[in-house]
Amino acid sequence: MPELLLERLNAHRAHTFRILPELRLRTREQAVQFVNERGFVFFWPVKGFSYPSLWVATAGDRPVADEHDDPGHITWNWKDSLLGKKVWYYGRVLLRRNMMISLAYLPYFYALSPNYGDYENDYLIDYQQGLLTADARGVYEALLKEGALDTLSLRRVARLEDASSSSRFNRALDDLQITFRVLPVAIAPVGAWRYAFVYDIVARHFPELVEWARPISEQAARLHLAHCYFESLGASTLTDLKKMFKWQETDCQRVIQTLIDEGLVTEVKQAGKGERTLSLLELVSS
Repeated sequence: MPELLLERLNAHRAHTFRILPELRLRTREQAVQFVNERGFVFFWPVKGFSYPSLWVATAGDRPVADEHDDPGHITWNWKDSLLGKKVWYYGRVLLRRNMMISLAYLPYFYALSPNYGDYENDYLIDYQQGLLTADARGVYEALLKEGALDTLSLRRVARLEDASSSSRFNRALDDLQITFRVLPVAIAPVGAWRYAFVYDIVARHFPELVEWARPISEQAARLHLAHCYFESLGASTLTDLKKMFKWQETDCQRVIQTLIDEGLVTEVKQAGKGERTLSLLELVSS
């Protein structure tokens, strides 16, 4: 079995994560280009999980700063200014973290979501099967009825505005975002901080998305996303792949075997790793 060469892996990630100073993002346009190149990235780095993020690509490989005037927080301005502009997809998705997804990759995510093309009724299937909470249904139906709403208005219409309902409301929003049902599309100057997201229904905001995703099979979607994952990361354990996408073991194994058969990745030995590890071919010993 070939061995994963850590020097090559680190050099690969220095490029794909844009850790090198000369590769750092300096403009909003470069940020969009970065997301298009990588396919999907986290907004901020995820503790204990290596993957490209807008923060690291802009501010360098360091923790997110607490100081609001840190120059790295230009990423926050980019994110806010591009909400609703349809240059990328922004929302809480993988690992329940905020991400930017290129529009080229968005249909592959949507093809794996529990949406079938009728956004006014599809959600009821999950609700009837116990896969969607009553709170999430209430939030979704508020948007269905009223159109896009800021967070305060949405809580009021969904009847989750009292202080004791905050965690339930946030959980409902998370559940609706990770299933590609709702997303933030703007900022409203409301509330004590004069800052609140405005949410809308994904398929209403991106009406062409259903048709984009329709011809993509689940296997093809997983294969496309997994290949992108390895292109960005270079190498990964099977455990981390499953953690990232929340796919079933059999689906992960099938995707990995296809990537191996197509010569896109290979199984490798990695020092200190006692579990199955896969790598791009160019990062391993001959």
